[in-house]
Amino acid sequence: MKHSFITPSPKRLISGELRLVLFFFIVTIMMLVGTYLFLEYKTYDFIDEREEVVQQEKSLKHSITQMEEEIKTIEKEVKIAEQITTDNTVMKESIRNLFDLVPDDITLDRAELESSSLILYGTTPNKDTYEYRLHAPLRSIFHRTYTSFYPIENGWYRFVSSNYLDDETMTQGEEIK
Repeated sequence: MKHSFITPSPKRLISGELRLVLFFFIVTIMMLVGTYLFLEYKTYDFIDEREEVVQQEKSLKHSITQMEEEIKTIEKEVKIAEQITTDNTVMKESIRNLFDLVPDDITLDRAELESSSLILYGTTPNKDTYEYRLHAPLRSIFHRTYTSFYPIENGWYRFVSSNYLDDETMTQGEEIK
């Protein structure tokens, strides 16, 4: 370089512009790698969260199934309780009707009330009083009635009256009314 009018500047392998381009290129690649790593982490995190949500969903479905079974059980128990209450009310009304049916002259010692039968134990001044004042209403209610009389010392009679219904479809409230 003897023919040059200026002194030559040292030549570098990488110029300033190339350095700038390489710097931006490296920063871009680092940003892409960082974005890729961030997305991989988030994907892994979402998969874990999804598995947890699936487990929670299974747990909730199982809990819902158990609650539905408990609700059905409670509903059955409520129906049973309502039936018992209804039966008790009907029984109470039947007993009230039975005692309204017994005249003042006749004294009951014991009454056995079942679903299709009524057995009465008591005393009556005479058979006719029983026949007309208690037996007649009982015959109108029950299909079969049987009465046995036993005389006692004061001239009155002890009686045992067995009354039966043949049709089992009637309820207790209908038996005594």
